[in-house]
Amino acid sequence: MAIDLTAPPASFLAFWREKHVCTLTTPRPDGTPHVVPVGVTYDPGERLARIITGGATTKVRHVRAAGDGGARVAVCQPAGRYWSTLEGVATVSEDPVRVADAERRYALRYGREPRENPARVVIEIAVTRAMGNLPRPA
Repeated sequence: MAIDLTAPPASFLAFWREKHVCTLTTPRPDGTPHVVPVGVTYDPGERLARIITGGATTKVRHVRAAGDGGARVAVCQPAGRYWSTLEGVATVSEDPVRVADAERRYALRYGREPRENPARVVIEIAVTRAMGNLPRPA
């Protein structure tokens, strides 16, 4: 089911606040998908998903290889029979303020401070589409 990002349902917003491991799919240089587990935060006001990671990871290399325009990616959050996917354009930021903001958001969602990593960057995904099979409101 498609999600209206201009007026997302409460169940969608609640689902993206729950503690779940997600997957990030990035394109390899040959166009095939590369899928890895990640922690993701989503800001519906900015329509921005954030992933903190090391600057030398394969996922970061894939996003950077796409050039200044960014890479088309997807993050998916499965939880049993429920799931939600966010699609959009990813870029990488090394800006210490943006990285610190992403770390703070990660700590709030996942209930723990991320481990120390001086090479940390943030993958920022400008979300353009969302879909999912979400729990019905009680």
